[in-house]
Amino acid sequence: MAALPKFNPHCVIWFGRPSPHERGMLAAAGWRMRIADPTRDTRVGMRGEDHVIGLVDLRGGDTSALAALERLVTDHADLPLLALTSEDTPTEDAGVRRILSACGERLVAPLNPQQFGQALSSFDADGTCMADASGMIGQSAPMLEVHGILHRYSRVDLPVLITGETGTGKELAARALHERSSRHRGPFVAVNCGALPPSLVQSELFGHERGAFTGANTRRIGLFESADGGTVFLDEIGDLPLDAQTNLLRVLQEGTLERIGNSHSLRVDVRVLAATHVDLERAVAAGRFRQDLYYRLDVLRLDMPPLRDRGDDIELLARLFLETFREHHAVTARGFNAAAHRAMRAHRWPGNVRELLNRVRRAAVIAEQPLIGPAELQLGNGNGTGAGPGLDHARGHAEREAVLSVLRETGFNVSASARRLRVSRVTMYRLCRKHRLSLAELR
Repeated sequence: MAALPKFNPHCVIWFGRPSPHERGMLAAAGWRMRIADPTRDTRVGMRGEDHVIGLVDLRGGDTSALAALERLVTDHADLPLLALTSEDTPTEDAGVRRILSACGERLVAPLNPQQFGQALSSFDADGTCMADASGMIGQSAPMLEVHGILHRYSRVDLPVLITGETGTGKELAARALHERSSRHRGPFVAVNCGALPPSLVQSELFGHERGAFTGANTRRIGLFESADGGTVFLDEIGDLPLDAQTNLLRVLQEGTLERIGNSHSLRVDVRVLAATHVDLERAVAAGRFRQDLYYRLDVLRLDMPPLRDRGDDIELLARLFLETFREHHAVTARGFNAAAHRAMRAHRWPGNVRELLNRVRRAAVIAEQPLIGPAELQLGNGNGTGAGPGLDHARGHAEREAVLSVLRETGFNVSASARRLRVSRVTMYRLCRKHRLSLAELR
């Protein structure tokens, strides 16, 4: 029997009737179990030091017990809750939906150790959800707020606009919203709007019919159609061309789309999540983004905090990244020295979590001692004074200045600039996005 995660002390309150196998599975892992019978008006007592998780058993489809079960869940609203469902669960019942909305995770019977263990591992010693299957990790106040918002937003089927600096984990947040929602069995389709060639955006998102244009040799199902019943995540939504914005607005307003070359409307059932690191209100004011689409996307908003505001999460993530790297690579490094910890706390992390991940991996490879120091992280001497911006920063600055200089010399002609730099037009657009050079604002 596979092992479950061990916490001490630890207890599962089972709202329902577990099978002998399920009792044995928990007992084998050292978890205590207390039964909360929905047919009784009772409250399960707990010792103050207990680490307790509630499991709401919704199997069997007995609607007569739902009201009593819902009361038990309400009485134990202070507990982190898991839901256990089966094919017999009346998921369309309003009471079931309310219970599911109160649960942070949903498990599907038959319950197995791996499935249950993964869910239990998402709670820390206080029962606070620290990380979900998408990798959302952190115990700082800003991240605890994010987890709370994710829990609330996952209960409703409305668009969410996720904002934040590059590298703060906007796609991870979108995946977490999907996996916690009622759509978690459906597909999650992520697309970077800025990486799509302008001439192919419509085809990629909404599909096309055979012969719709030169080169369309077969019918293509677009990303929205392939995500039917699930979630579409549109990263860098601010880079979406205006004509595609019009079609996206139609999907949001009417739930329909048309493939290129076909006037027949297709109904799609998708939840749209969007992300951006640019100010969409400024883009609306400049005429680069439709105002009506902006209001449709900005129904709910989630602001991802920058890494520099997350306190001890920086060192928590650094340790996790190093441990994960060590599992797959034979390296000497096994931790960080005191100077490295000081340097990580002092650094501003302009690249956020992505920058931290890359620095830790590079340091793990080049470190010759068990403890990584500031030099391996390229973060100065760890005394808070730093040692200059580093080679990576200098390269990035030089690249940005070269791109900007060529754009100015060519009158901001992208094709001419690409020829001078000996890169493709797609690469030229990517460089502009990388260095946040807005052609509309520079002209």
